[in-house]
Parts: sequence; C-alpha cells; structure tokens
Amino acid sequence: MSALADFLAGPWEHVFMRRAFLVAAMCGIVCGVIGCHVVLRGMAFIGDAVAHSAFPGVAVAFVFHWNLTLGGAVAGLLTALLVAVFAQNRRLKEDSVIGVFFAAAFGLGIVILSTAPGYSGSLESFLFGQILGISDADVLTVALTGAGLLLLVLLLHRQLVTVGLDRETARAAGLPVFGLDLALYSMVTVAIVISIQAVGNILVLALLITPAACARLLTDRLGVMMILGPVLGRLPP
Repeated sequence: MSALADFLAGPWEHVFMRRAFLVAAMCGIVCGVIGCHVVLRGMAFIGDAVAHSAFPGVAVAFVFHWNLTLGGAVAGLLTALLVAVFAQNRRLKEDSVIGVFFAAAFGLGIVILSTAPGYSGSLESFLFGQILGISDADVLTVALTGAGLLLLVLLLHRQLVTVGLDRETARAAGLPVFGLDLALYSMVTVAIVISIQAVGNILVLALLITPAACARLLTDRLGVMMILGPVLGRLPP
C-alpha cells in the first residue's frame, strides 16, 4: 500500500511535473470548451489547418531567432483571418478554403526551412511538444490566456451557437456573422498555440476535437456537452 502511495505521489514531488500536469489540464479545459463550437459547426479541419499553418511562422521565427510561439501565433491568426474572409463566399465550402490554406501554409514553412542557413532540425519540440520543459512563465501565460478565451466564449456563446446552427437566420437577425466567424477562428488559433508546447503540432488537433466529439456522443444537449468536453479534455491519459 505504501509503495502505491509513493508511486502516486512521486511525480508531484518534482516541480516540472507539477507544471506539466497543470498546463495539460488547463489546455484540456480550454480546448474542450472551444472544441464544442468547432464540432457543432462541423469544422474540425480548421484545427488541423491552423496548427499546420503556424509552421511557416515558426520557421520564420527560427531563421531570425525570434520567439517560436509568437511566430506561430501570428501566422496562425493571419491564416484564420484569410480563411474567414474567403469562407464568406458561398460558392466555396468552408472545408475547401481551409484545405487550400492548410496545404499552402505548410508548404511555405517547408520552403523557408529548406533554404534557412544552419538549420539542423531544431523544431522537434514544436512538432511533438516539450511538456516537461514548461517554465513558470509558460504556466502563467497559459492560465491568463486560457481564462481570457473562456470569458470570451462565455460572452459570445449565444451568438456563436446561432451562427453554428443557421448562418442565414443569424444574418437575417442582424448578427455580425463575419465578425463571429473571425472571433471563433481566432479563439481556435490561440487555443492551439498555447497547447502546442504541451502536446505538439501533430497531436493538438486531438486535444481540440476528441473531447468535444466524445461529449457529443454522450449527450444531445449543448449545455451538457459544454461541461463534458472540458472534463474529458483534462482527464489524465
């Protein structure tokens, strides 16, 4: 019994493990909430697109020795803005627009890196995450940013749900559909960027979509889904 207690308590004796669990839980909660709106609108592909569109920003930041996370955030937000603008054209479906920018941005990142002098494959932590290397400043950044995102989701919840269920009705009711699209894309981008250090560029889509999708299978009520999503997102593996 004491051996089991020592095993369970062991990881928490290390500061870096406490930081890792804390950031993982916070990212799971934030992505679980925002992921519900993503699943509701059937736009799961946007998570993958934004995650990979951050790649050229990271590549540019790497070349000029800037902050990698900031570079990824700028590139992701720019892509989200372009997707929101072009998705307003009803002749093109949203997933088609996302697919174009997803491939173009990722290809641009590869081109930038392939021509960068002195590149020696130093972006593994961006691709696969580096959760044990999280600092106190990273914990504070994730906490403040995550709290801001959750507050914004709460304020825009009714409008986002209305647009997600029926865009034309929302537009007829006078809701700023384009502005709400842009707000959702931006929130998805920021949630992905703050989660990349924990789970990496490759698995961040799973953190955004899987908890919300599982919650959707368990209930038909959106309110319950918005509770189950973050709960499932923060559960330990």
